Amino acid sequence: MGTKIEIANKLNKFDTIGIDLVAMSVNDLIVQGAKPLLFLDYISINKIDLKKLKSIMKGIVDGCKQSGCELVGGETAEMPDTYEKGKFDIAGFAVGVVGKNKILNKNKIKKNNLILAVPSSGLHSNGYSLVRYLLKQKKINIKKNKFLKFELLKPTKIYVKEIMNLINNNLINGCANITGGGLSDNITRVMPDKFSANINLSQIKTSKIFKWLKNNGISDKEMLKTFNCGVGFCLIIDIKNLKKINKFFSKDYKPYVIGKISEGKNKIKLHGSINWL
Repeated sequence: MGTKIEIANKLNKFDTIGIDLVAMSVNDLIVQGAKPLLFLDYISINKIDLKKLKSIMKGIVDGCKQSGCELVGGETAEMPDTYEKGKFDIAGFAVGVVGKNKILNKNKIKKNNLILAVPSSGLHSNGYSLVRYLLKQKKINIKKNKFLKFELLKPTKIYVKEIMNLINNNLINGCANITGGGLSDNITRVMPDKFSANINLSQIKTSKIFKWLKNNGISDKEMLKTFNCGVGFCLIIDIKNLKKINKFFSKDYKPYVIGKISEGKNKIKLHGSINWL
């Protein structure tokens, strides 16, 4: 989950980063159509701090509950020669299962399928090196900034429940978890060679944290390359299933149309621009 850990360290708040850790694994599993079954964690730290570890574990347990998988084990390593005082790292591993007839492969994606954006909860766990660089350049003390203090440690949305419901009801042809690399890199991975994902950026509904980043000097190109820009997950569906899909999502995460599939050599085509106002 990268350098989001450094923000947690700075704010001395560790109860949500475990959710991020689980999310980074299980949100990648479900794009194959796989149901998460089990999770293991690894924590390496300068010196064991029970209060900190309990807080981290609270988030990991919460993330496993949200994704319907079991926390079956893990390891904690005390490594004073590797990590500076107060520093640590965490990693996770998940296993899921999917039947052969339920695998979401590229062959299911067809011409004129719709591309839907499912909102993110915020930055999720990507782009934090750039965020930290910006904070340093602007000399911003996040401990005194109520908005950033809240936004930068928002846990990653776990999409398992909603996506598994869609898969079990045969309502999606493909999907993508929008992580590092943004829309372009992640949607490209699921596109068949003969088709192109045409996305209208002006349809994207972004949120305050991305507007703040944009207004503090990050270019459109860098925003799209580094951040999810408000789109945490994408669905590729038959037009006839559009209305059926909405009922599986809560009010804050209702999917909406941002493009469609057409024939073409380029796997993705971005049109228009995001409204950052």
